[in-house]
Amino acid sequence: MATTEPTIPNMPALAADATVHVGSDTAREWWRDAVIYQVYPRSFADGDGDGIGDIPGITARLDHLRTLGIDAVWLSPFYRSPQKDAGYDVADYRDVDPLFGTLDDFDAMLAGAHERGMRVIVDLVPNHTSDQHVWFQQALAAAPGSAERARYIFRDGKGPGGDEPPNNWQSIFGGAAWTRVPDGQWYLHLFDSSQPDLDWNHTEVRAEFEDVLRFWLDRGVDGFRVDVAHGMVKADGLPDWHGQVSMVEGSSDEQPTDPGAPEDGSTGAGNQGPMFDQDGVHEIYRSWHQVLAAYDGDRCLVAEAWVEPLSRLARYVRPDEMHQAFNFSFLTTAWDAAALRRVIAASYQANDEVGAPTTWVLSNHDVVRHATRLGLPDPGTRPNGVFATDPQPDEELGLRRARAASLLMLGMPGSAYLYQGEELGLPEHTTLPNEVRQDPGHFRTDGAEAGRDGCRVPLPWEADAPGYGFGPTGATWLPQPDSYRRYAADAQYGVDGSTFELYRTALAARRAEGLGHGGLAWLDAWADSPDVVAFVNRDVAVVANLSSTPVALPGADVLLASGPLDEGALPADTTVWLRA
Repeated sequence: MATTEPTIPNMPALAADATVHVGSDTAREWWRDAVIYQVYPRSFADGDGDGIGDIPGITARLDHLRTLGIDAVWLSPFYRSPQKDAGYDVADYRDVDPLFGTLDDFDAMLAGAHERGMRVIVDLVPNHTSDQHVWFQQALAAAPGSAERARYIFRDGKGPGGDEPPNNWQSIFGGAAWTRVPDGQWYLHLFDSSQPDLDWNHTEVRAEFEDVLRFWLDRGVDGFRVDVAHGMVKADGLPDWHGQVSMVEGSSDEQPTDPGAPEDGSTGAGNQGPMFDQDGVHEIYRSWHQVLAAYDGDRCLVAEAWVEPLSRLARYVRPDEMHQAFNFSFLTTAWDAAALRRVIAASYQANDEVGAPTTWVLSNHDVVRHATRLGLPDPGTRPNGVFATDPQPDEELGLRRARAASLLMLGMPGSAYLYQGEELGLPEHTTLPNEVRQDPGHFRTDGAEAGRDGCRVPLPWEADAPGYGFGPTGATWLPQPDSYRRYAADAQYGVDGSTFELYRTALAARRAEGLGHGGLAWLDAWADSPDVVAFVNRDVAVVANLSSTPVALPGADVLLASGPLDEGALPADTTVWLRA
């Protein structure tokens, strides 16, 4: 395999010799350096005017994504579902929920994406089903010990009359992880009680999901993002657990990232306990890998696995398992130069050892948007949503830091995921009235947690249209804040300095310069800086100033910057790409 060391610039101020990752110029699978855009269907675009986004709405906005320059789209669940958890409670894995359209609509959207040169990844939710799934309805109608119940995790209770749950596990959404049925048995649900966990020791469960994979692969999808990829196998005997369980995977408002974090890059974001990261999950993914390998086109599996340390996460992307795993340690790292250098170096070390790309991400549908997170009074905190009564973020500061963080991420080798709206600089809706919230985590914690609704508010497409152009009637399933007018897509197209144009230009430059499959070496001048993250990737030097004051820049051609530059200096909370 031909490899390329990161280019060593001729300019002394841009000298680099601390190689972290070596790039490659050989033929490679598309997913190794792809920029992938997450579409949350109910909030992307509404085609029929009911206030909820749908698949025809996605199809109508594909040109926005082509103009942006992404390589692939990941769709959050659109399957038949009672929508108790926004579609992550699946009742039928082989059909489209009428809320979002039809299978014909899906096929048209898939064809439209492929015609525009974009691949499509769909969400798969294998840890649990909806309680309305035919299997679970059969289980409820059957007796304890039946074959129907064996597909799920039913157990007898403890104590007199079995009145106590089988163990002390807590739901990630709050409350007990067990619900009792009328005949006295209990079933496990790591999430809402409407989402019973499957028993992945059952051969029928494994065969069913391999068939589901083939159903969508036969329709032409290019891969699967696997929900709760680290939770499908539980420890033998389901032992009690006395550790902490966060309300949403990886989030915490009590454990801010510590700049003195360990060298392995851990931030405390990993889920722990006998219900997570069991060795048995890897047998499942080796089997799935074989299913995808039978199809052409380098189909891929993407792990949503809140696992730390990074060396443990890398086990999911060994050559015969999955292809990508979201780097949540990076997402949850504080706005701190030393901490970011540690997590970046640890990420490459762990993934390079198994020959896998590092998969960068800053926002998604489960976490506070990074344009808001980085504007909080303590940008290292990880709240599960923001209430109107909470300290409010500095919107201008958050956007400036978010643009700098995104340009830093897009300058690094590997794959990168963008969450819908971040290309517009969209902030979290931090003043949602509690009466409109829909996230089950809000209700299962009796309102103690704000939940994830704030990052799921419908997108603004047109500044002067009702509902900011989300759909033809102006209706939106969650209210949009007034501030969304200035973030509308049509107010940013072609506008110098807009966040959309920054992303579009960055993606074009990333592709032209081959940064996704390049190498990374720290720049000597800032190798130990408390304020700057700086590296060279091929012929591009990436310099991010995380301090509150400008830092001097060497004389070099500027390719692009996340904000205006001072002459000879890089302002606070700004990233620049220089010609090395």
